Amino acid sequence: MIVATAAYPLDWLESWAQYEDKLAHWVDDAVEHGAQLLVFPEYGAMELSTLEGIDVARDLERSIHAVSERVEETIELHRRLAQEQNVYILGSSAPVLDGSGRPVNRAIFYAPDGVHEHQDKQIMTRFERETWNIAAGGPLKLFDTALGKIGILICYDSEFPLLGRALQDADLILVPSCTEALSGYWRVRIGAMSRALENQCVSVMSSLVGEYAWSESVDVNTGMGGVFGPPDVGFPSNGVLAEGTMNQPGWTYAEVDLTAISNVRADGRVLNRAHWIEQQPRVDSVTICAL
Repeated sequence: MIVATAAYPLDWLESWAQYEDKLAHWVDDAVEHGAQLLVFPEYGAMELSTLEGIDVARDLERSIHAVSERVEETIELHRRLAQEQNVYILGSSAPVLDGSGRPVNRAIFYAPDGVHEHQDKQIMTRFERETWNIAAGGPLKLFDTALGKIGILICYDSEFPLLGRALQDADLILVPSCTEALSGYWRVRIGAMSRALENQCVSVMSSLVGEYAWSESVDVNTGMGGVFGPPDVGFPSNGVLAEGTMNQPGWTYAEVDLTAISNVRADGRVLNRAHWIEQQPRVDSVTICAL
């Protein structure tokens, strides 16, 4: 399959129609390059807050509500695009008020037949929990698709190996991200590459890019698209199947071969995924030695 992963810039939107046109253009571009799976980044939906004006877009709490109130419209738009173009789309994540509690950070995954499911972020960053008060969402899910088994670890989640291990049956792990500093980008990228190494699978990282003075939540964003595999048989020696250009908007494309994933899991030079279970008795037997 061909995967397209986004370095996605936000726009100041004057109308919903402008947003529809933007998304349609991005999807059309990826489809013209043969992509069957499209991955948008974390918090890319925050541009929808601009539809309510500058005072709302600049306000953390009001921007959450403005974006959350557009969720049903965004679902219908993405469903239509996925059906029309016969592709899988991971939409940009958004803060979603789901019930009476605090909002969760939710990414919605769309299939070509119009079916959709969501994945909520599991572990909040300091900004999300201390300033924005975003809550941890529902459980991790594994999506069984025509393109293989697919898991989603939203940004910071990719930095936790046990979350990745819970998705050990995934052929692909999608990592939509939003990182302010270059160091943040590399933390998530190292996490994405580590999960590909441990699970002997492919990870797909997308990034929000650009600076937006109208937002307190996504004002500065650093990153690029990237697709990573285990540096082993059937994959590049550095594990990088494709990467974009730092902070340059656009798609990054990579061809992903499910056969290569099954082959490296069965007969790689190392077998990280199969040997994972050998850690536990050794972890349990750690001994403190005084020197």
